[in-house]
Order: sequence, then structure tokens, then C-alpha cells
Amino acid sequence: MSVVRFRPGPPRIKRTPPSGGVFFCPAPPFPLWQNHTRDFFLSPPDPLCENAPPHWMVRMMIRLAAITTGMTLLLAACKPAATAPAHDIPAAMRETATTLLQSTLLHAASIAVVYRGKEFILHQGELETGKANPPNDTTLYEIGSVSKTFAGLLLANAVLDGKAALDDPIQKYLPAAYPNLQSQGQPVRLRHLITHTSNMPGMLPLQVNTVLQDFTAHATPAKLNAAYANYGQRQFWQDLHTVNINGPLGKDYAYSSAGTELVAHALETIYGMPYEVLLTQFVAREAGMHDTRLSIAARDSDRLAPGYHSDNPVITTPMPQLPWGAAGNLKSTMPDMAKYLRLQLSAHRAVVESHKPLLRFQDDFSIGYFWNIGTNRQLGTHYVHHGGVPRAQGYAYIVPKYQLGVYIITNQSGDATAGAMESALAHIFDTVASMESAK
Repeated sequence: MSVVRFRPGPPRIKRTPPSGGVFFCPAPPFPLWQNHTRDFFLSPPDPLCENAPPHWMVRMMIRLAAITTGMTLLLAACKPAATAPAHDIPAAMRETATTLLQSTLLHAASIAVVYRGKEFILHQGELETGKANPPNDTTLYEIGSVSKTFAGLLLANAVLDGKAALDDPIQKYLPAAYPNLQSQGQPVRLRHLITHTSNMPGMLPLQVNTVLQDFTAHATPAKLNAAYANYGQRQFWQDLHTVNINGPLGKDYAYSSAGTELVAHALETIYGMPYEVLLTQFVAREAGMHDTRLSIAARDSDRLAPGYHSDNPVITTPMPQLPWGAAGNLKSTMPDMAKYLRLQLSAHRAVVESHKPLLRFQDDFSIGYFWNIGTNRQLGTHYVHHGGVPRAQGYAYIVPKYQLGVYIITNQSGDATAGAMESALAHIFDTVASMESAK
């Protein structure tokens, strides 16, 4: 972690370990499967995906919780902007990609940057080693948990439309009675789900959380696909009856993709249409995004980026389909992700609502509608989300201070991938800070 340094004496957040884990982001540096509350430090044990018992996720949740506080914290101690080289944005992007691809196992990267109204897209490397097939503007990437920010945006829009309220009990939107979705006499509410403070398990079915404890094993992607092969909404509703909510609501950060799936169902109930239709119509109408979707038609299957899991040199299977897909099934192109960055930097009323801090964990780490909100000297208040599936990892950053949006992704997912991206991104952030200082 050369350029990215965390400050000494890391802050803490207390949380109660969930009953299971999740992929698509980061996790605390201790075994979450221990059945008691512990402090975890928002500092870098290692990189990886999110909150969950799995060791890999156990380190990536801090990457999100940490990353927001991460890059929140992340860049808090990057070298001063005044000393950063005043390269232009394209040069900084090339330097970022070159640095990233020097990492073991990484051989392709795509970056989209929106800076003060100007848009830049870079593709570098090759999707398959030795095949000279670089990614391009038509390549569809699996963006993982960055999908959650789309669900948050749709819920923010529903709140502004007066169709939902953050304090609505989730039971209001469910197809049957779930008296188990409460704790200490209080129901699980929408605000608990979008701030990851519902104490819901990471994933359903629960056995997936066990599979993810050994994320880097070569057999893990196949086990995930087997678990979801015949797993749809009906099975989800059955498993939801088995969930136990332990601990106070609205307090402890416990990352949950299962909770995000419930938000997607609530949106279906609110608007009376399938989540995928609601999502694609919204982003097409509001951002001109026509190449972002949960499922891929057969005619577009060859556009999906091949990807690699851990250190396995064999291309792995795509991310399995979740019951609704809101937690991590979106696929998108870099031109569409640039449009998403533009939307997130705009004054669109749903965007403004979705960026509101709903819960503050510490001075420089809050959470909005799924967005992790950090603040530091270099970037000011900024919004971050990591996305990871067994064959790709990426980050989205929204930095209003500089009217800057950055999305980066690589088609490999391992325990060092997130850290490599964070370090490489410093080239872009330092360059922008230097350019701003020179004005």
C-alpha cells in the first residue's frame, strides 16, 4: 500500500457479527463467525471483498467500510496535492492502469473519469493473456456491489415521490408475515436495510456464507453457481423465515446483500413492475444509459468480459443470478458507467437524496442510500462503493469537491485486487488535486 496510507491509531466501529457473509465488497479484520460483538478497526488488514465471515471478505469489508472511510481514510494521508505531478487526466489514467497491471494476476483494466464536465475512458491490457483482445467500449463488465447504489437511487426516488418512507417497516412490502424480522420489539425498516444496520445475514441461502469463507479456493465459483442454480424468489421467501435478527437495529454496520434484495422487492411492490424493468427504464430516461442490465441476451453474451478468480488461470463462470439481482448482478459498459458518474455528479433530486448521510459511524465515515460517505483533506466529502464478484472487482468514486467521478474495474478477483486498485488510483486523485491547486 505504498501511496495509500492509513493514519495511525485507526478509529473503531462496533458491530455484531452477522450470521453469514456476502461478496461484492469488504469485511472486518476478525473472524465474523465468532458469536459475540467485537471492535473492528477501519484500517487495512488486507484487501478483498465485503463483510462476511469469509477471510477474503473479512478483509474487504473494511475495504468498503474501510474504503469509504478507507479512501475516505484512504486518501486522508496521501501525499499533499501540492506535490503531485501536474499531469493531465489521460496521462494519469494511463499511469493508473500501468501501475495496476504491474500487479500479479492482473492483465486488463478499464477506467472512466468525468472531471468538470469532460469525459475520459481508457482500456488497457488484454482480457485473456496472450490473446491481444483488449477491453473496449462494448465490453460488458460485471460491476458487482456497485449495483447496490442503483437500488439506493431508485429508493431515494420513491421516497421523493411520496411512495415510500425510510421508516417504513419492510414487512409492509412483503408477501407474507415475517414476525422474525424484528429485534427488541422494533421492526426492520427500509433505513436499516440501506445503511446495512439491519443485522440481516450477508447472503441467502445461508450456506453461501459458509462457501464464501474460503473465497480464494478454486472450487468456490462452482459452488456458488450450484447454490444458486435453482434458487429464485420462492426459495428466498422460504429461507427468510429462518433468519434471526440479533442485536439493536440501526446501530452496527453489518453488510448484507440479502437486505439489498429485500429493497428490490419493496421497489417492485411500490411501482408494480419487475425490478429490472424499473431500473433499466429509470437509468435510460434519467441518464441515457441503454447498455446497463441485470441479464444479458444471448446475442450479447460474447460481449461479457471473461474473468479470473483468485490465482486460477482458467476463466471462471459468470456471477450467478440472485433472486432480484439488486445486490450484485448489474452488467454495464464503460460509456454507460461514465454516464452514471455524470448522473451522480448532477443535481438530480434523487441523487441529492441518495447522497444524504443517514447514519454517521464516526467523524469521517457515514452511509447514505448504500453509498459509503467519507471525508478527508484531499477529496473532501466523497462517495465510494466497491464491487466484487468471483471474476471482477471495481470501485466507483464520486467527488463533488472537484466535480470528479471515477470508475475502475479489472477482470480478476483475488485477495490483493482491491488494494492494488486503491494504490493505483492515487495517480488520478493526486493529479486532480494538483490541477485544482494550480488554478
